[in-house]
Amino acid sequence: MWNIQKLPNILTILRIFFAFLLLCIMLYGQCLLPPPIHPTWINYFACLVFCIASITDFFDGFIAREYEVTSSFGEIFDPLADKLLMLAAFIGLLVLGRADVWAVFLILVREFFITGLRVVAATNGIKVIASNLGKYKTGLQITAVAFLLMDYSFAPATLWLAVILTLYSGYDYVKVYILSR
Repeated sequence: MWNIQKLPNILTILRIFFAFLLLCIMLYGQCLLPPPIHPTWINYFACLVFCIASITDFFDGFIAREYEVTSSFGEIFDPLADKLLMLAAFIGLLVLGRADVWAVFLILVREFFITGLRVVAATNGIKVIASNLGKYKTGLQITAVAFLLMDYSFAPATLWLAVILTLYSGYDYVKVYILSR
């Protein structure tokens, strides 16, 4: 019998699997799709996997809220799965030479810093909830990564816009944490 309560956690686990699959496609795509298949199909396939994985993030959160099914597994592994997906994408993009090292570094530093801040807040009984700014940041990061995966010429500019919004939303989290103490 199907249990809707397990679906958010299944989607989270699926996203972790997609992170590994994405990195494999990006690093070994030419082996997976050898000639005569045109190399741009690797970009399409990687982008498709990334977009499907990103959509699972939306749906696991939506289902968890809609059906009020939360779990300690989901609270810990959902943000971890998000970070693994972005980490896999950024590592692949760096290897392919499509992403600026400083942009990736700034985004990852913010992500890990805010994760640490949330852990510290939780140990002090403070819950720092994602604001709409954090959701916009995630959306812009996903858009930038998708554009970089497709190797669009304007994609680096989108990545830097994501960096700006990422850093600003990080400032917003810190401000909320400080004010809630």
